[in-house]
Amino acid sequence: MARNLGAAGYEVTVWNRTPERCEPLREAGAAVAATAGEAVSGSDITFATLSTPEAALAVGAEVAASIRPGCGYVDVSTVDAGTAAQISKAVQAAGGAYLEAPVSGSKGPAEAGQLIFLAGGDRALFERARPALDVMGKAAFYLGPVGAGAGMKLAVNQVMGTMMASLAEGLALAAQAGLSQAELLEIISLGAMANPMFKLKGGSMVEGAYPTAFPLKHQEKDLRLALELGARVGQPLPVAAAARQLYEQALADGHGDDDFSAVLEAVYVDRIE
Repeated sequence: MARNLGAAGYEVTVWNRTPERCEPLREAGAAVAATAGEAVSGSDITFATLSTPEAALAVGAEVAASIRPGCGYVDVSTVDAGTAAQISKAVQAAGGAYLEAPVSGSKGPAEAGQLIFLAGGDRALFERARPALDVMGKAAFYLGPVGAGAGMKLAVNQVMGTMMASLAEGLALAAQAGLSQAELLEIISLGAMANPMFKLKGGSMVEGAYPTAFPLKHQEKDLRLALELGARVGQPLPVAAAARQLYEQALADGHGDDDFSAVLEAVYVDRIE
């Protein structure tokens, strides 16, 4: 995302909680800030992506202490609505504008500038940030007040996580029944269930390889947050609850940093070669 902004002519300053991750961007021409506060204080609009609600809150607090009045903070992290509301309140109290804009899409779409932004919060900031969003993504939706973007992202990732768990179960069933997993994938690809995710992930899953585009630990986190949202609004999510158990097992088995397609390893009774 930062590379695409730089390539589009934006002056980009970057900061990361793990400093060495900034080095490739420094080499690409970006300035590197020593702290989140330094990055925010020198920017008209800051985009943030953090891995957990806890990290988003911690960085949000530093942002609120450093943001200049009238400047914007766009958090594209996947968090719950309560977390987004806390960050929004702190940023607005400091005179800044806040927009949540979690993204649908992982590593490949980010590199290709094909992300989908699901925004909620300050409508004026959405319009002001729109040119940059268009550089990084193929679509941006303004969904309403703070919390709407967070909720929509959790609904999207709930569907994604349960779909992947279902594919994993189907692959395991085929293997246990002595059927070809490759042929199962081909049959699925020719019918109404065909979709880009199964096409992208299925082949490597059959090989027992899970190159990381979206870490499994984050999918487990998103299912947990979706279940919490369901409980808050009174909507049972039995399929998501069952899927989360599989992701929790895969996480316990050491697959947290693998791609979320590694949920297959929690489905097998025995790994079939």
